[in-house]
Amino acid sequence: MPEQVSPASNGSGARRPRTWRWWALRAGIGVFVLVGGALGAQRALAPRATSADLVYATRSPSQKLDLYLPPGPGPFPVVVYIHGGAFRFGDKREPFLGFYADIRRLNALGIALASINYRMSGEAVFPAAVVDAKAAVRWLRANAARLNVNPDAIGVWGKSAGANLALQVALTADDPALYDASLGMADVSDRVQAAISMFGPTDFLSMDRQLGAAGCGPGAMTHDAADSPESRYIGAPIQQNAALARQASPVSHLSATAPPMLIQAGTADCTVPGEQSRELYQLLLPVVGAERVSLQMLEGAGHGDSRFDGKANLDVVADFLQGALLNHKR
Repeated sequence: MPEQVSPASNGSGARRPRTWRWWALRAGIGVFVLVGGALGAQRALAPRATSADLVYATRSPSQKLDLYLPPGPGPFPVVVYIHGGAFRFGDKREPFLGFYADIRRLNALGIALASINYRMSGEAVFPAAVVDAKAAVRWLRANAARLNVNPDAIGVWGKSAGANLALQVALTADDPALYDASLGMADVSDRVQAAISMFGPTDFLSMDRQLGAAGCGPGAMTHDAADSPESRYIGAPIQQNAALARQASPVSHLSATAPPMLIQAGTADCTVPGEQSRELYQLLLPVVGAERVSLQMLEGAGHGDSRFDGKANLDVVADFLQGALLNHKR
């Protein structure tokens, strides 16, 4: 068998010095293996969807959802879960233990969860993601009988960019400007009965100013850039296209008919400033009243902090959804 030469040998038996590039490559491979193994282990813990890859519209391969039903006879209230990812990436099957906890907690309450994919900014710009989320709501309502869900008890729950979309769905019910009948079920309402927003952007034009005021530093103040997630999402630099940026911001869609809303953020978030959630809450309060909107700031929590999916906070989510959805009987 011919002698094999390793990267650390010159073929004569003498070993070459191992440079920083060699160690970096070795460390990188190790990290890849460890992370890949950890993600694989986490995916093995994922709840199994009752129905996977259900097609809610046919414009794009992205327009699919996974449905997780609780045990029992039903029909069940259902929450449409909208993943985050800067409007650019992510998937309806988030490989995170927190997401699995979300599914299990809702199912334990007797609430179904429908996790959706949608068109992201690399495929289509605003309002594509919003109208996709609305189409998913309409599809669930139109197919409620065969899916064993309650068409009169549908909520939305989003995190980060997904929270922006969840709020847009909740605040723009049946709005013709954000209603794409070509996606199907044109005669079905996209109105929802509850909404949860976790650390979501609500006012694109004020994000960098709020980050600066929070002392996050110039490195965090990148949302006004032409290549920021928000600029990519609307298809143009946000500050040079303020009208479009406002249309994509929930603060521009205050509605007295909005459903009950739970808004949460962290006080130490230097990605999406917590002031975004506070701003929306303060604007909504005189419009809908304190009984229909609540704000909770998690002290010291950053963006996507694990505490949002911890038991204590899921107790809060459970209490909210019990009040908003479980009293809708069929």
